[in-house]
Amino acid sequence: MTETSSKTRILFVHNNFPAQFRNIAQELASRSEFELAAIGCETARNLPGVKLARYRTPAGEPSAHAFARRFEHECRRAEQVMYAATDLVDAGFFPDLIFVHVGWGENLPLKSLFPQAKTVVYCEFFYRTSGQDYGFDPEFPASGVDGRIELDARNAATLLGLAQCDRGLSPTHWQFSTYPDEFKSKIAVIHEGVDTEALRPDDNAALTLPTGRRLTRRDKVVTYCARNLEPTRGFHIFMRALPQILRRQPEAQVLVVGGDGVSYGRRPSRDANWKLAMLREVGAQLDPGRVHFLGRLPHDAYLSALQISSVHTYLTYPFVLSWSLLEAMSCGCAIVASDTLPVREVVNSRNGVLTPFFSPDILAENVCSILEAPEAYEARRIAARRTVESHYDAKKVCIPKTMELIRSLVGATGQSARGKQEMLATRESKTNVRWIEGPVNGTAGGRK
Repeated sequence: MTETSSKTRILFVHNNFPAQFRNIAQELASRSEFELAAIGCETARNLPGVKLARYRTPAGEPSAHAFARRFEHECRRAEQVMYAATDLVDAGFFPDLIFVHVGWGENLPLKSLFPQAKTVVYCEFFYRTSGQDYGFDPEFPASGVDGRIELDARNAATLLGLAQCDRGLSPTHWQFSTYPDEFKSKIAVIHEGVDTEALRPDDNAALTLPTGRRLTRRDKVVTYCARNLEPTRGFHIFMRALPQILRRQPEAQVLVVGGDGVSYGRRPSRDANWKLAMLREVGAQLDPGRVHFLGRLPHDAYLSALQISSVHTYLTYPFVLSWSLLEAMSCGCAIVASDTLPVREVVNSRNGVLTPFFSPDILAENVCSILEAPEAYEARRIAARRTVESHYDAKKVCIPKTMELIRSLVGATGQSARGKQEMLATRESKTNVRWIEGPVNGTAGGRK
């Protein structure tokens, strides 16, 4: 056991760390009064100044009733988190404050392990059977009673986390609104923030395509970005708008950024992924020399794609708001975004164009209007960036608010209650947990 530290100790728990905790973790790591650790699974990445313990994602299919299978898997993951946390204790690390995402059950053992620690749960989304993503798209009808019960059951770990936590943290007001009224008094609305200094307009930006063609701000470039190409992010609507956009704008180049997996929703029934499904539907009407599927780009190339964009399209069901929308706005993109509830919180007629989600024709009309008269939308580009600077700038807005929340929980002096901590769990077995001190290879924290 190491000697007790006078520093405030903060633990981050997120399977894909740093993910939403990146900005605040980096800020805390730069301050001498804090000592940081994190728990994540195989995809977690190291941050300088944060001691990272990785656990192994539980394998195997859950054997429980269909309604409880997700919770069973979350419990298996929670067990792995418990084992990783015992390594923290063996190293003398008793947290004063814990940040944890409640979406995967990683929160389940923490209150029992560290009863004196204050806990902040990240409240990303609360599932509901009406008024949100479920059943929103008539092309993909909602399931019957069984499906609705299973969806409600997805909230089990979240509800336990909310009942046990000291505070909750939700990134947007609309996402906050999805949570039960009984818990809203616990939840603060603070976005994790955008680095507006790095994500800024650049008239000299350029992107070289796999074909060797080099695109700049002088080209007509339409961009679409998502973690994965799927209906939840309106990929099917965007693809159906492309034939008209290409026909009306013969010089336009289209950049499609995103993977072929499924982050949300279901896979197509006839094809391996949604890109192939939509190419089967509209591919014959597209010029492959003008529509470029770029997959998941390195960050520098992704940034260049936004900086050269003439029109950036963002479509989403009533679901979690993507980082990509705020990043595009920070880069001064001309935004055409779906007129859905999470988007309306950020985009309006002054800083972008709202378009009906289910109308490819109107989407194409809005995109072409900007391509035909870009100067008419210059004021909205400027306003888009100002919106992000005013409300979502990490350094000036979001981190200071999160620091206020931290101080309210651990006190201005950061005095620790760790001396009163009791380790209530017994160490019955160990999994393959590795401590990481330096940079490691891995997948970047999940972009939405």
